Amino acid sequence: MDELNAIASLYSKNASKSSDGTVLIEGRILTNSEQVAVDAEVIRLQAEFDAQAYARDRRAEYDALNQLEMQFDDKEDGTTTWEDAIKAIKTKYPKP
Repeated sequence: MDELNAIASLYSKNASKSSDGTVLIEGRILTNSEQVAVDAEVIRLQAEFDAQAYARDRRAEYDALNQLEMQFDDKEDGTTTWEDAIKAIKTKYPKP
């Protein structure tokens, strides 16, 4: 996460970075109290993002499966291939 995302989350205002990397809110430099709040928000947003890593990893593997075909084949063949694949993904990427 970066400061611009944190500013948008906190203040819903336009933020930008100057050529020297200084973060600006609506064209002005952040006050000290704003910078403290932004720094804390960056940490919070990063923790929130990190906590969802398992979900992103699961989604990538779920998307790689042809789930409808697997479910159809399981119904026709009396197998549990689809359920087994889903359980394996959930085991590989458990919820924290």
